[in-house]
Amino acid sequence: MASRDLYDLALTTGEAPAAAYNRGVASLLRLHPGPLEAVSSSVTLDPTFALGHAALALLGHEFCAPVDIESRLADAQLHARRGSERERSHVHAVDSHVRGDSAPLVRHLGVWPADALLLSVAVPTIAFAGATTVPQEAWRLVEDARPAYGDDWWYAGLLAFMRQEQGRFDEAMDLACTALAEEPASGHAAHARAHAHYETGDHKSGLAWMDDWIHGDGAVVDKLSHFSWHAALHELSMGDLDAVALRYDDQLSPTPALGCRALVDSGSLIWRWTITPGAGAVPAIGEVIKNAGTELHQPQTPFMAMHAAVALCSADDASGLTRLGAWCAASADATLREVCAPLASALRLLLHGQPGLCADRLADLEQNLWRVGGSDAQREVVEETRISALLRAGRYDDARAVIDRRLDRRHCRRDEWFRDATHRPGPSSRP
Repeated sequence: MASRDLYDLALTTGEAPAAAYNRGVASLLRLHPGPLEAVSSSVTLDPTFALGHAALALLGHEFCAPVDIESRLADAQLHARRGSERERSHVHAVDSHVRGDSAPLVRHLGVWPADALLLSVAVPTIAFAGATTVPQEAWRLVEDARPAYGDDWWYAGLLAFMRQEQGRFDEAMDLACTALAEEPASGHAAHARAHAHYETGDHKSGLAWMDDWIHGDGAVVDKLSHFSWHAALHELSMGDLDAVALRYDDQLSPTPALGCRALVDSGSLIWRWTITPGAGAVPAIGEVIKNAGTELHQPQTPFMAMHAAVALCSADDASGLTRLGAWCAASADATLREVCAPLASALRLLLHGQPGLCADRLADLEQNLWRVGGSDAQREVVEETRISALLRAGRYDDARAVIDRRLDRRHCRRDEWFRDATHRPGPSSRP
């Protein structure tokens, strides 16, 4: 009898490697520790297990895991020949995605929507940066997969994240809470709920829930830094900079264990904190830079490139931005070339004392920024940098127009501080 995966798809391997692989995928879907170790065990038990090799390549590509990506892809392709049509398509989708072409991945899901690992890869969430170039495409992938999952808790958490992206926050909250009721330690569902709180300006109750979850059911989740980042974002929005400082020291101070997550979470928080009017005693970015590795100058995804650019800007490293921009401009990935390279150039202008021109270049990027993946909450660091640049350039009317759009969407004490800075420019209020 053939082995089966978590959603009853056949696996061409024995029971023991299949069980190890399923443990790894289950950990990924929950955002729990151990996916690399479990999937590695599956190929140790069966060196011919193609999907195990493909999963390791994904972990290396997306999670900065210490994996020889090229070797894993080569083994996956070699051994996929003995697998099923679905497994061959899966391996081809992974190989193409890692090399910058995600169209085969999207096509694969149209035929096998229950391939949960690849559905997770295809949709921008906390785990993966996403494989589609248009948000509506990701939404359609999730919607089309509904018959394959029914009332499955993991799928409910994934759909909750899509609903908050669509601005359907009540539905997002209901779905997230349903998923968490069945699997309280579900990282995806908790992430969707965190975004629903943030996007509606529900900072006080969102912070209280996030803290309870981090120290309770969520304590088993791998790399809790992103959830701590969400909590810090609530504190920053409420203007409680002392709380941000305490949380940074306790939960977000970069360590080698965080890997590239330090670039995404700690690095972006430092910059947003730095440009907050009246902020002081912000930690130096040096430890983030130290732990960033090759992602700082040779990022594998547009999402990481955006965060690398922000970190280099925070470090006042114009030459680093030049190097990053050149890497992105030479990439085969269109988003790295067309969005991330111009972003690095724009931020370099800020460091060279041309904040007005920087703001204009950032404005030009606004309509295409979604292409880097991630969430609105993550990408808005670019908009906040534009506000800071406009303030530095003394273009207060332009800054107010951007700030007022944000305040129309949700309450935020920090945005009120930005707005105050447009009326009372001076050393104490300017970023």
